[in-house]
Amino acid sequence: MKTFSYLVPKTLDEAVSLFESHSDRVMYVAGGTDVMVKTKQGKIAPDYLISLKHLSDLDKVKMNPDTNELIIGALATHRTLETSTLIRRQFPIIHDAVQHIGSTQIRNVATIGGNIVNAVPSADGAIPLIALDGVAKMYGPNGERTVDLIHFFEGPGQTVLEAGEILTEIIIPSQSSHTGGAYQKVGRRAAMELPLIGVGIVLTLEPDSAVCQKARICLGVAAPTPLRTLSAERFLTGKVLNEDILIEAGNIAAEESRVRDSIRGQAWYRREMVSVFVRRMGLKCLKRIEETN
Repeated sequence: MKTFSYLVPKTLDEAVSLFESHSDRVMYVAGGTDVMVKTKQGKIAPDYLISLKHLSDLDKVKMNPDTNELIIGALATHRTLETSTLIRRQFPIIHDAVQHIGSTQIRNVATIGGNIVNAVPSADGAIPLIALDGVAKMYGPNGERTVDLIHFFEGPGQTVLEAGEILTEIIIPSQSSHTGGAYQKVGRRAAMELPLIGVGIVLTLEPDSAVCQKARICLGVAAPTPLRTLSAERFLTGKVLNEDILIEAGNIAAEESRVRDSIRGQAWYRREMVSVFVRRMGLKCLKRIEETN
């Protein structure tokens, strides 16, 4: 493995300044679970690694008391999200996803920001956050900016991050009390397995009604980037939700997917699993809404 210098800034501005000082020979690193593997394999060979681990407050998971938004620091580990009472009770769709990412050892150090920035189609972390209408906040040489998380990804391994920019937070807007979310990855095993497909759904019902006010269906490993199935979402909106309606929504979502054959699974099977798990996760959403109201 090529040797490198390890830089440890204490502030965002210092981190960005170090990045600019070392041009294209430098990379940011947070948990390092992907960067170090790629470095050992010779896939990347930076001269400098800039550690983000000591940047204050970027590992926090908290509610904004003024806006009721959920703020997830990009340096929050998967284990932090997995064990958070706030996440488990109010945002169980996030807990669904993070509890099966890698092993406990990996979840102890791997960060949600790293999972997102790597932008691999099989990453679980982004799907529930997109289904919750999450917003990515970034900071770089030109200051701070935000983008809807669904527009953060441009292709496998490609994002809208510009040179020197750091993903700092994911902001989840306030959710109605009549909202439920659920995520399931489909794989050969329950853990330590990349998903063949990932399905995340968030449903909001009208108060005291089974009529769907808002629907979000997001798929992973169904396209080069996370995919929202807009036709299926529109189909659900305004309808009284039941299993038959969810079956039809699953069929529509399966047709919208852009799954492909790979060494790990065939397209026809992935498409069938989209249909099956849209129904299952939709029913789980309805159950969670009923349990909390």
